[in-house]
Amino acid sequence: MSEVPIYSIVAPVYNEAGNLRRFYAEVVKALDPIGEAWELLIVNDGSSDGSLALMQELAAEDGRVRVISFARNFGHQIAVTAGVDYASGRAIILIDADLQDPPAVIPRLIAKWKEGYDVVYAVRSQRRGESILKRMSAKAFYRMIHRITDINIPVDTGDFRLMDERVARVLRQMREHRRFIRGMTSWVGYKQTGVEYVREQRVWGETKYPLGKMLAFALDAVTSFSFFPLQIMITISLILAALSLLVGLVISVLRLTMGEEFFGGQATTIVLLLLLSSFQLFFLFIIGQYVARTYDESRDRPLYVVASTVGLPEAQVANQRHANEGAPSAAKSELGRHDGE
Repeated sequence: MSEVPIYSIVAPVYNEAGNLRRFYAEVVKALDPIGEAWELLIVNDGSSDGSLALMQELAAEDGRVRVISFARNFGHQIAVTAGVDYASGRAIILIDADLQDPPAVIPRLIAKWKEGYDVVYAVRSQRRGESILKRMSAKAFYRMIHRITDINIPVDTGDFRLMDERVARVLRQMREHRRFIRGMTSWVGYKQTGVEYVREQRVWGETKYPLGKMLAFALDAVTSFSFFPLQIMITISLILAALSLLVGLVISVLRLTMGEEFFGGQATTIVLLLLLSSFQLFFLFIIGQYVARTYDESRDRPLYVVASTVGLPEAQVANQRHANEGAPSAAKSELGRHDGE
């Protein structure tokens, strides 16, 4: 019978075949000296580059490695969610397998957890190998989210963090589809702190968050934790109303004093109509995003579909299923076959 793990390392993977072996070795190097039981939950998010075969090899070589394989690509945040769903440790550590977040930082997170913190997030003090545009846009994004949301989401932090099992229990009950994990863990509350580290340059492969996905991710973050885009509409509409009244008054005075020929053309009217139409269409887009997300939740589809698992004890799968009972979508999330040991 395998030892019950104290720590569950959750690593979502999408086409990281060139990093997996080294990532596993770095996790072992970081955790074995601690002398406590751990498990590594690797979530295959529909990889097509041979990553799944490597995961299965690692699971065959080391019984502490467990593999959860999706039926297709469901996205990074959903893959993280699945790892948390299946994790059985008292502390759960979220980390990407691309080695930009060094596993060597994990013991520092654990040390803070042992001091009594329920969430220990890793703060990026430096980002190596990234363009100026990437660093500046990321910095602006984190600070924007920090300012417009009602919860305290720490700046310069990603999903690399440790959470206590009681935080994970709450997270498992939150089944929204458009997920922003770092915001969700902040929303839960409890005692939280940060640990600074240097984010390394990607050695192999390419980023899974190009500009388009980053913008979509930012939109998910804003609509999940803020009504600011909706609230600002009334402010802008009042400003436009005041400007229209002022412009109307000025034009009336000028026409009375300078004659009807003044402002007699249609150019000004056309420009103002185009400006107002652009504002209206933009606000319709914002409203549409909130409506679409509401509709997405109302369909009550499962967050993910598991095609197979490797290395997961039957009891652990049963616990995951039991933990999700009563949560929308979650009870349906395991629709595939189980190949656990």
